[in-house]
Amino acid sequence: MTTYPHYSQRAVLLALSAAAVAASLVTPAAAAPAAGALDWRSCAQPNGPAGQECADLSVPVDYRDPRGPRLTLAVSRLRSDRPEARRGTLLVIPGGPGGSGVQRLTQKGDALRGQLKGAYDIVSLDPRGVGGSTTASCQLPADDRRLVNLRGWPDADGAIADNVARARRTAEACAHNGGAVLRSFTTANEVRDIDRFREALGERKLSAWGVSYGTYVGAQYAQKYPDRTDRWVLDSNGDPDPSRVARGWLENMAQATDDRFPDFASWAADPARGDLRLAQQANDVRPLMLDLASRLDRTPKESTTPGVPLTGNLLRQALQSALYSDGAFPQLAQLVKQAQDPAGKPVLPGALAAPLPDQDAAVTVAVICNDVAWPASVPAYERAVAADRARHPLTAGMPANITPCSFWKDAPAEQPARITSDGPSDILMIQNLRDPATPYFGALKMRRALGDRARLVTVDHGGHGVYLGNGNACGDRTVTAFLATGERPRHDTYCAD
Repeated sequence: MTTYPHYSQRAVLLALSAAAVAASLVTPAAAAPAAGALDWRSCAQPNGPAGQECADLSVPVDYRDPRGPRLTLAVSRLRSDRPEARRGTLLVIPGGPGGSGVQRLTQKGDALRGQLKGAYDIVSLDPRGVGGSTTASCQLPADDRRLVNLRGWPDADGAIADNVARARRTAEACAHNGGAVLRSFTTANEVRDIDRFREALGERKLSAWGVSYGTYVGAQYAQKYPDRTDRWVLDSNGDPDPSRVARGWLENMAQATDDRFPDFASWAADPARGDLRLAQQANDVRPLMLDLASRLDRTPKESTTPGVPLTGNLLRQALQSALYSDGAFPQLAQLVKQAQDPAGKPVLPGALAAPLPDQDAAVTVAVICNDVAWPASVPAYERAVAADRARHPLTAGMPANITPCSFWKDAPAEQPARITSDGPSDILMIQNLRDPATPYFGALKMRRALGDRARLVTVDHGGHGVYLGNGNACGDRTVTAFLATGERPRHDTYCAD
């Protein structure tokens, strides 16, 4: 799942929390407000929904020590614009790890209001380490914070020695600089924080819409607090295997990319693309991309970003990112055209042109490493990368590669809960058939784990994120009906594109 925030978006996040700077410091228990003390203030943005409010929620750094040090979470809400129709509170659970709920509420608030007709107050929060909430720092050098390096792409020949050194360096830096706050960045604590937010809102139950990594958070919440869930939507689900968690999500991206790529190939071979058309036939696009990446491995091409040439791995990462949305296809095709032009200078996508802010990199790494122990054998990763490169050349071994989690200094404080069918039948899953990040075959494992608690809506579409995200009227209508009226398909169902 592991998505990454954009830098312009982060500026919005910080503007939404007047306490963003203060929130970066852990406060002593004596200075912390009570859990229920939410002092709401206006934080409406020019392009966001009217009436958006923000507040700060105090939670323990360690729930085993509730009177110990505390941290602050940035929370936000949109009150129902039709109080007479209000039936409860809907929580928007962001993806990531590293996604901002406050930002997502700003982005999707108007669309949700339009769909739900006042049925809910709509709320969200920035998880620990994100946006206006208390953050932590690993103090990583800029090069180690580049997306193409955080993702661990092997060298052109498949060697991973550089990845091993970087992973070890990152783990050591996080252990030395992150402290107790960084160690508290876990899915289990996000679940507890959500429940503390529920208490502060005065709600007996919550409804929810979780996307990507947010589906795993939502499933864990429903497992831990089944009697506190109302209408629960899990959008773009991953395999919930508690022994693998993010390691499994990452490995699944190899096949998921292969499953999604034909959508881009068909688009790129369509004569309607004009100057962005890459090939005469869809079958020619894959060898074109592989050949171009190989040539860039040998001879990187100077880009418009000083000191950051377009390499084969940067092109591969640009492809993997673009597969999340059909709307990103034109930018990828333009990058390919610029790379093919002997006189051209490629313009790198923003997420590839600059390193992630250190606090964003820290939370992205920490959650997946704190949740579960990862294998530590370097030779095993070398073998896995070699096999994965042969099977899935579009991703060139990255999904099977080593991460800082293999050298993480602290063992997980607790094991993830196994998702089961125990609890009320109040979950609606929705899933694209060709999702490059949370593939359909992984979502089916979540569906089996939930049993009769859930129904699955399968959407014949590509990309990551379904509800209010890809324009599929059937999928949107089914989720809206469930949230607004409680109507849910009796059986798993299918939506054509």
